[in-house]
Amino acid sequence: MPRGDLDRLEEVIERMTDIAESFGLRPFPMRYEICPADVVYAVGAYGMPTRFAHWSFGKAFERMKLQYDTGLSKIYELVINGDPCYAFLLDTNTLLQNKLIVAHVLAHSDFFRNNVHFSTTPRDMVERMSVYAERIRRYEMVHGEDTVEAFLDDALVVAEHTPPPSPVGPGRPPREAEEGREGGRAKRDRLREDIPAYLIEYSPELEDWQRDILAALREEMRYFWPQLETKIMNEGWATYWHLRIMREMDLPPDEALEFARMHSQVTQPGGYSINPYRLGLAIYEAQGEDLERLFEIREGETDVSFLRNYLTESLVEEQDLYLWEAARGELRVMEKDWRRVRDALVAERVHGGLPTLEVAGESPRGELVLHHRYEGVPLDLKHLKKALMAVRRLWGTTVHLDTVVDERPVRFTAAVDGVRSEPIYAGGVGPSGS
Repeated sequence: MPRGDLDRLEEVIERMTDIAESFGLRPFPMRYEICPADVVYAVGAYGMPTRFAHWSFGKAFERMKLQYDTGLSKIYELVINGDPCYAFLLDTNTLLQNKLIVAHVLAHSDFFRNNVHFSTTPRDMVERMSVYAERIRRYEMVHGEDTVEAFLDDALVVAEHTPPPSPVGPGRPPREAEEGREGGRAKRDRLREDIPAYLIEYSPELEDWQRDILAALREEMRYFWPQLETKIMNEGWATYWHLRIMREMDLPPDEALEFARMHSQVTQPGGYSINPYRLGLAIYEAQGEDLERLFEIREGETDVSFLRNYLTESLVEEQDLYLWEAARGELRVMEKDWRRVRDALVAERVHGGLPTLEVAGESPRGELVLHHRYEGVPLDLKHLKKALMAVRRLWGTTVHLDTVVDERPVRFTAAVDGVRSEPIYAGGVGPSGS
């Protein structure tokens, strides 16, 4: 950006912050960084400014950067939940684009600070991830890059099944605060819902450095969890407030027209998927001008309760939402009943859209048995087989997973020779039921 635009942007940030606070928003202190595309896309691919190296992050960076270089997509900003809250702006943005982005990220920061599901999030995660990255680099020096990367391949798969942290509620301490007061059987039972923690504590296979890495990845996943659970709410909140703050900026006609064009691009229909900016904004706007009510919703809900409580019949019709399927090479509408559309959207957002797996127990031979909490959505079988083999390598011996396929209970078993499946009968597993 030209020096003159930078000076004007500083003035804009100060004024927008005042406007946001006059509405009642309470964002964290903000740190704005104007960066070249390489930096912004690296942060986008890694999820944080500082994180350990892994081939999957490099792959994501190359894909995203290629789309940017060929004009297929553009990341205007990235915002990192922390205290202070970091916002990364592209150095090719125009001054008007940066005005919209500043208004948008101020609202994201307010959401991070005030939604209860972020209440236990470490606000120094940038620094913590830097420490984790340094430890992993040291492990690479000791054990070799290939060894550590192969372990990371498996550990990243398992880390996805870290359960979300418990928010702090009146009279109820977070579950994590109670960990130090329990032991033995109670601890083992509690960890059944937390596969990474169970492996860290009880796997006979893992070495200390591997437990340390898996613990770091588990902590990272816990940091990202509230963002997974509030995608529609958070983007809708930021869009609602960038609209209101920009209206207070007395834009000249040419900028007002350009802003209207940018806003319409952000909120255009999502084609075959939901646009969280558009849907979230529509739900907040449907609540009217009662700011106290809006702040109450922002504070306590997740996407699941947000959709269940506030996605009404009129909103489903207004947003032209329906269920569709691909059949015989064609797309066709399956369902337009608003309750079924709402319930389908809610089902997609349960557990952040990730399957819920837990430890069912261990066999007398030390084999690990996992259970999929089936809630009408089947597992992706291709991914399941890869994930199950990853758990097997971390556990050191055979691993089973019970789930439902085509409405029938099925057990998948990961052993030395690969993954096989068998139906589960009332009397046990296998064709004979024995």
